[in-house]
Amino acid sequence: MTETYDFDRAAIAAARDRFFAPIGRRPVIMGIVNVTPDSFSDGGLFVSKEAALAQAQRLAAEGADIVDVGAESTRPGHTPVPPEEEWARLAPLLATLVAEAGVPVSIDTYKAVTARRALAVGVAVVNDVWGLQRDQDMAHAVAEAGAGVVIMHNREAADPEIDIVSDMRRFFEKSLDIARRAGVSAAHIALDPGIGFGKSRQQNYEALRATPALLALGFPLLIGVSRKSIFKGLPDGRIEGRIVGTLAANLLAAQAGAQIFRVHDVAEHRAAFEVLSTLGGACVKG
Repeated sequence: MTETYDFDRAAIAAARDRFFAPIGRRPVIMGIVNVTPDSFSDGGLFVSKEAALAQAQRLAAEGADIVDVGAESTRPGHTPVPPEEEWARLAPLLATLVAEAGVPVSIDTYKAVTARRALAVGVAVVNDVWGLQRDQDMAHAVAEAGAGVVIMHNREAADPEIDIVSDMRRFFEKSLDIARRAGVSAAHIALDPGIGFGKSRQQNYEALRATPALLALGFPLLIGVSRKSIFKGLPDGRIEGRIVGTLAANLLAAQAGAQIFRVHDVAEHRAAFEVLSTLGGACVKG
């Protein structure tokens, strides 16, 4: 039996625009809520409705502009989760988060069926780690609901020999063409270089340094480096200590013009961005 979906496009548009509106005026913070048993940093901590809602509300109170909810770990070596299992983790809590988190909610998924189900309960943005290229129906799901979308660069495997910046450009051009043909508004798209996905360590650093080149594509840039393994071997590179590397990388990206930051540690980032603004960081006013 084919599922049907009833999207409240007006409510989705209002929440979507609340997320996109501050971009360019101040750093926009996306707080992470993982409802997974196996995420590398916080797996198992927020799987209940009560725990997930409390975390979302805490992140909102600390200054998150949106909370990003995911039910499948995308860490290196993860086991893919079937759509029904993914939705079984989300269904008990997603509508409550949309109603009570206090900020817009995005869904971290690359599956169109999961995205449609999430959009039908009021999620406003789809965060697709495969940039609309893994599920051919994803762009249509976003367009039908009038949602926003984050298009992330990804590869099946790292190839240290390639020019990763050129590869990202080609990937994004393909994804943007998919979005355009499906009817997704360019005004509701952000790009993500995919730090930690299909890249060698050196390529991850190159991708981070490529912020100005990627901004030339004409879309806001989201940086997602929070607590990732690229900080192993650097000062305080343990998972619990990776906020040092995360803050340094995000401040560097902000000064280069990146506008959106997907993080676990919202309060620390909001404070750091305020300090940078006070000290004259041109890209972090407000």
